[in-house]
Amino acid sequence: MTLPPLRQALAFAVLGLALSACSPLTAFATLTPTDRAQQAGQGLAYGEAPRQRLDLYAPPNGAQGAPVAVFFYGGTWEDGRRQDYGWVGRALAAEGFLTLAPDYRLYPEVSYPTFLEDGAKAIAWAVENAARYGGDPRQIVLIGHSAGAYNAVMLGLERSYLQAAGVDPSRIRAVAGLAGPYDFLPLKGETVRGVFGGAPDLAATQPINQVDGAAPPAFLATGGDDNVVRPRNTEALAAALRAQGVAVETQVYPDLGHAGVLLALSKPLRGRAPVLEDMTAFLRRHTEVGAGAANEVAARQTP
Repeated sequence: MTLPPLRQALAFAVLGLALSACSPLTAFATLTPTDRAQQAGQGLAYGEAPRQRLDLYAPPNGAQGAPVAVFFYGGTWEDGRRQDYGWVGRALAAEGFLTLAPDYRLYPEVSYPTFLEDGAKAIAWAVENAARYGGDPRQIVLIGHSAGAYNAVMLGLERSYLQAAGVDPSRIRAVAGLAGPYDFLPLKGETVRGVFGGAPDLAATQPINQVDGAAPPAFLATGGDDNVVRPRNTEALAAALRAQGVAVETQVYPDLGHAGVLLALSKPLRGRAPVLEDMTAFLRRHTEVGAGAANEVAARQTP
């Protein structure tokens, strides 16, 4: 539902206050209204390292058999914490997904591919535990923004990480990448060179080079005004997937920048672009949830 102009103005005022604070995402996460969904678990361990923890959000109706969404946040692989993305977890849960928001180890503590190995372990946790919280571990979708979109898409394409964690890659029914870097050689920037520069095969670090006909369906979205991760990343990956016969939906939201694509998932800023609606509709189409769950979500959202 699009917010009236006054409510949109107030939402942007709140965002402006958040961005002026010393921890912008923490302030935004604290101030922004959230969707009606429950936090079903907090700080759950999927490994032994301190950052191998996840938060869990469940759909409000408590129904069994919900598809499972694993959301990876961005931060150039050197920043981020799961507590600042509860509004994303609740937004996805309100759309009918049992949602995991894992932390993962960051640079300079680790470099490529350790954060992908952490992501695969979080997915393995979902396979082992989702049913206890009403999720269907056979129906997993991977979602990410920016560096997190790289993680989500790479885990969907390069199946060795899932296999090493004991996960059957066929459980990944779809991936969704928001403003993700998928084709960024040569490496630019000190952090990116530090993260990926030690890889023995740089070409293999690029999602675009991992595409084959067995790739999961992909929803790829970007902001037309994104000058952090250029929209050509989305366009190039989509073209490569389509050339292999993989189902792809691309969306370019003209007035959104790099952060705006993610912030449009939030309740107060959802009127800027239908990112949440477009993405979750695609993900539902590629699970066994079907139209029944979509109708149920629509009924819950009707005032």
